[in-house]
This record gives sequence, C-alpha cells and structure tokens, in this order.
Amino acid sequence: MKISVIIPCRNEARHIREFLDSVQAQQLDPGWAMEILVADGMSDDGTRPVLRDYAARAANVFMIDNPGRIVSTGLNAAIEACSGEIIVRMDAHTTYAADYVRECVHALIESGADNAGGPWIARGRGRIGKAIAAAFQSRFCSGGGKSHDPDYEGEVDTVYLGCWPRDVFRKTGLFDTELVRNQDDEFNFRLRRGGGRIWQSPRVKSCYSPRDSIAALFRQYMQYGFWKVAVIRKHRALAAWRHLVPPLFVCSLVFGLALWIGASMLGMPHAAFWTGTAFAAEVALYLAACIAASLPFARTLDIRTLLLVPEVMAVYHVAYGLGFVLGVFRPLKRRGANSTAAPLFTQLTR
Repeated sequence: MKISVIIPCRNEARHIREFLDSVQAQQLDPGWAMEILVADGMSDDGTRPVLRDYAARAANVFMIDNPGRIVSTGLNAAIEACSGEIIVRMDAHTTYAADYVRECVHALIESGADNAGGPWIARGRGRIGKAIAAAFQSRFCSGGGKSHDPDYEGEVDTVYLGCWPRDVFRKTGLFDTELVRNQDDEFNFRLRRGGGRIWQSPRVKSCYSPRDSIAALFRQYMQYGFWKVAVIRKHRALAAWRHLVPPLFVCSLVFGLALWIGASMLGMPHAAFWTGTAFAAEVALYLAACIAASLPFARTLDIRTLLLVPEVMAVYHVAYGLGFVLGVFRPLKRRGANSTAAPLFTQLTR
C-alpha cells in the first residue's frame, strides 16, 4: 500500500529539514511505501533551496509549487500530484509520535470512515505560549468540541489535519480555494453533508505549536471568525451552534456599552445606571468564568503563567467573535475571496 503525506508550507527555512527528517522516520507497517509532497507557497526566506536539496537527496520527497500561497491551494496541488491510495496531511508546526502515520491509517481502515485523525492538542513554549496552549485545551474556551478531548474516540464533526482514502476527493471535491482560513472545517462539513463519516482516535498522537504572542493569537482567531462566516454563507447552515456563542457575546458587549454611553449623553441618569450596571455585571460574570475555567491548570502551570490564562481565554472568544461580526457586515464576493478581502484577513501570521 502506498501512502502520500502532503504538507503545505511557507517560509519554514529554520526547521523544515528537521521536520522532514521526522517524517522520514515514521514507523510504517511491512509492505507500506510512503511518498512526501511539500507544497511550498513560494517561500522567500530560503525554504525553497532547502526543499530542492532535500528532494534531490531523497527519492520519495517532492517539492510542488503553490503559487496561491494559502493552505487550501497547497493541499489541492499536493493531492492532484500524489499517487498514494491513502493521503495523510501533516503540518510543519506540529510534532508527531513516531507511529503517527501508521495509527492514522489504522484508524481510517478500522473505523471505515472517510476521514480519520487524532485530537488537536497544543503544546506551547514560554509563558505566553504555555498559557495559550492551556486555554486551547479548555472546554470553556473551545466550546466543548470533541476534537480538543485527548481521550475521545468516535465520530466527530471535524478532526485535526486528516487522513483520507484517495477516492474521497473524487466524490467530495477538493478544498475550497476561496477560503484563506477554515478550509478544513468547510471540507469536513461538505463531507458529512454528503454522507461521509469522520473518526477521531486517541492513538493518533501529535502536538500543535500555537502562536507565542497575544497579538498573533488575536489576529489568528479574528481570521477564523471572519472566514467561518464565509463557510456558513456557502452552505447556508451551521456545522455547530457553539460557533455563534462568541459573536453573540461580542454583540451583547457592544450593545450594552452603546446603551450606557447613549443614556449618559442624553442625560438619562436612571437608564444610564441600569444599563451601566448590566454591562458591568456581564463583564464581571464573564471574567469570573474565565478565572474558574483556568483553575484546573493550577497543577501544571506556574503562577505567572496561570495568571495569563483568563486573559488568553478572553482573547480567543473576543477575537473570534469580532472576526465573525466583521464577516457578517463585510460579505465576500464569490469571484475570489482571497482577492476581495482586506489584507488583515488574508495575510497569515505564519
């Protein structure tokens, strides 16, 4: 059996060689063969010479140009060029267990699903990175999505990265190249609407490296929220109701603050008092919930990192909600979202 590992990347010169070494070291079952296809988004930091040199030395490694420079176009280019019966996606900002590919394929075959993978687990570096990773695993922060549960095994609505039989793409189509973000969620939503099944196995182990700054995290999740609206518009449906909670929260804050300011400016002291009290109460309750949700991490984080977790949770929610609201009021033209959206929503942070 031949397995194709597809990897979209851009500007990864610092560690792409080490990453490819780890992919080459994956433990496969007897009789399996593996090809590795790296779709490079026209990197300008020296990644391309490294990839060319690596491909010249390794017969099973291939570099593919991705002039679209976004993940969806890179994935599609690699899928169209690969020749394996099973396709496994990997990401350069994730570390993998030595049996990652093997367990992906086993989970796919044993479950009979159309897409299989493992839980989305984050491991950060430094105080901010560790706080971001901790919040990422919180049910309060993620909305209770099963894809963040390291112990869950069974059907899910989406899964981290993915492993597919090649025929799935013939039936479902490729990734939507108009989506700068959320192309995975959109594909999985389309797959499930067509009768496909997605399976998560805790035996498939990997660790995602999250952003290491609050600013980068805010921009990342604002983009996620913005592009989620594009997915909803395309299918005229929600994949999960939890996606509406952050934008509704942001709208309630904006509406409450506007009422308070308006009542104050119009000389309505009683209305200003009650609207101000309601706004302050909502903010206080939310901050209390963030603090309570961060307490389970007290055993694993030092006190300085732990104190950052409530702030990070608020960034996740507010950034996603704000991006969603902006997406609602700034609809994209279907002739090409990548060319019609502002750079704030199309330029990836990495």
